[in-house]
Amino acid sequence: MILDLLFPNRCLHCNRIIESNLLVCDICFNQIHFTHYDYFENNPVKEKCRLLFPVENTYALIQFEEESLSRKIIHELKYRSREITGRILGEWTTDRLDFKNQKPDLLVSVPLHPKKIRERGYNQLHLYTETLSKYYRIPFDHQLVKRNYYSKAQALKDKQHRLETINTFSVTQPVNGKHILLIDDVFTTGTTVSSIAWEILNAGEHNKVSVLVMAMDV
Repeated sequence: MILDLLFPNRCLHCNRIIESNLLVCDICFNQIHFTHYDYFENNPVKEKCRLLFPVENTYALIQFEEESLSRKIIHELKYRSREITGRILGEWTTDRLDFKNQKPDLLVSVPLHPKKIRERGYNQLHLYTETLSKYYRIPFDHQLVKRNYYSKAQALKDKQHRLETINTFSVTQPVNGKHILLIDDVFTTGTTVSSIAWEILNAGEHNKVSVLVMAMDV
């Protein structure tokens, strides 16, 4: 296509021209630090979540390190209007995450406030979640949890403000006996997923929550 000739897709790391459906070249791909966590076993995400709420299983795809390629990839998705990054991250996840015979019942991503969606143009987690849903054949619900207040980007908040998440989210309908996989982009303090997890756990009887994040802030 003409646009591909005029504005070729380039590797996020080395700027080499690559295919339009890629983020990085083959050489730079090897510099991405995948976590290799076991979804069912103990890992750093599970250790932190257990201090905040009853969690079943946890997984993080990549490590979110300072000045790393992983950080560039997440920022490309969140702040540079490149929604397709969510699909690519989803494909990387399906290559590595095996639910075996214990798939969750429903996929739910952390919601954005409607004003934030209008500003950004999309929720950076939706395409990622939908990619996982199609591959694993697990339904998703983008409306089950809503964000009650508009706030500035998490990356711009100090630690104290990140802890102020009480009543930030609410569940829009009763949920009973569901194992919900809660999906977020970057796991830092865990307060966001904890706030939503408690809303889900208290929304009905016998609910369970697992957590999947694109990146673990190390």
